[in-house]
Amino acid sequence: MATPLERDLSDEEATRQLGARLAAALAPGDLVVLEGDLGAGKTFLVRSVARALGVPEEIPVTSPTFTLVHELPGRVPIVHADLYRLSDPDELVELGIFERIAADAVVLVEWGERFLEALGPVALVVRLSLTGDTSRRAHIEPRSARGEAIVDALHRADGPR
Repeated sequence: MATPLERDLSDEEATRQLGARLAAALAPGDLVVLEGDLGAGKTFLVRSVARALGVPEEIPVTSPTFTLVHELPGRVPIVHADLYRLSDPDELVELGIFERIAADAVVLVEWGERFLEALGPVALVVRLSLTGDTSRRAHIEPRSARGEAIVDALHRADGPR
């Protein structure tokens, strides 16, 4: 597996830029799991990816904590799920996530790490951690050959260091 990508995100603009680079590398069928404490910026990063994938500003991109799944229209369909309230992997079937991964959507899942095995072919796990009032650290770990390709694309988007 490729080496995980580590990025310091000094402010919201840095997170937006990461979201845009990630969006440019994603394709239908990609599954990205986002982890981090409450307030770490998972939904903000999802919003950044969604906007970069063409979700209009007038469509709110909020955490689906209570509805569990939001479907968003962009250049490709986006499924944004929050598994925080789920307790059993069998509940994933009812959400319809598997069909969307297999079909046409980019799937972004918050709080999904405890369901990694049940979710199937995860491309990336993105862990966000707070490092200050407005700063974060992103740890982006590929979990498949597809994830490695995405991390490679992110490295190329960063340019020479």
